Amino acid sequence: MQRKAYVPGVAALLAALLAGCTGGSEGGATADDSNPGQPGVATEAVEPGKYRTLPEPCGAVGDKMLDALLPGIEEIADEEQREKAYAGEPTLAYDTDRKVGCRWKVESTEATDHLFVDFERVVSYDGAVSDDSEAERLFAQQVEAADLPEPVASGSGSAASDSPSGSSSLSAGEAGESADAGPSGEPPAGAGGTPSSSASASSSTGASPDATPAEVQPRLLDDLGDEAFVDDEPGNSGPTATRRTVTVAFRTSNVMVTIEYAEQSATLGVVPDSEEMQDKARKLASQLADSLSG
Repeated sequence: MQRKAYVPGVAALLAALLAGCTGGSEGGATADDSNPGQPGVATEAVEPGKYRTLPEPCGAVGDKMLDALLPGIEEIADEEQREKAYAGEPTLAYDTDRKVGCRWKVESTEATDHLFVDFERVVSYDGAVSDDSEAERLFAQQVEAADLPEPVASGSGSAASDSPSGSSSLSAGEAGESADAGPSGEPPAGAGGTPSSSASASSSTGASPDATPAEVQPRLLDDLGDEAFVDDEPGNSGPTATRRTVTVAFRTSNVMVTIEYAEQSATLGVVPDSEEMQDKARKLASQLADSLSG
C-alpha cells in the first residue's frame, strides 16, 4: 500500500512541474538558446564579411602611380633615398588584419606632395548585424562628417552628372576661372592672375556652392566600390594660399579605404589645380578597388 501511495505522489509532482513550465512559457517568458527547437528562439548567424585580411598598404601603390602622384620622387638623385621614398612609411598598426596605412612625402622644385592611404576592415560584434551592414553604417558617418555640399545643377536645372561627360551650367572659360574654388565657395589665392595660373579667379568668400563646377565639387561618386565620395579642400585662402587636399574614400563590402592627397605649392598665391589632383586620386582609388575585388 505504501508503494501505491508513493507512485501517485511522484506523478502529481511531475504534473505540477510540467504545468508550471507551460504556464511560464505562455506568460511571455523570454526564449533563449536552451530551447533551440522552438520557433524564434535562436537567431541565425549572419554571413561574415567578404574580406578577412587587408593588403600590405605600402606595397598597394605601384611605382608608376607614385611617379604621377609625387612628381619629385624621380628628381631624387640619391638612389637609396629614392628607394626609401618609394617604400613609404607604414602607420602604427596594432592589428594588421583590421586597420593599416602608409604615408609618402616627397619634395620637388615646384611643390611638396603628401599621400596617405588607409585600409580598414570592419567586423561586427553583433550577431544580428553583418560586417557589411556595420561597414555601411560607419561609412555613412564618414560621409556625414565630410559635409558635402548640395550637387551643382546644370543649366537645365537637373543635377550635374559625376561622369567626365556630365554637363555644367558654366562655359569653358568660366569653368577654368572657378575650377580651384573651395567647397564653400572661397576664392583661391592668385585671383586676378593669368588664365594659365593654377590659382584662378573665383567668387568672393561666402559665395554659393554654384561657384564650383560639378566636375570638381566635393560629391558622392557612383563608379567606385559599393559607395564612395570625393572631398576637396584648399588648406587656406587669401593671397598666400598654396595648399590643397583631396580626399577620396570608398567602401567595398566590409573594407573601407581612404586616400588623402595633399600638395603644397612652392609659389605663394598658387593653389594646386583641383581637377588634376582629383583625377590622380580617383585613378589610385580605382586601382585599389580593383585590387581588392581581384
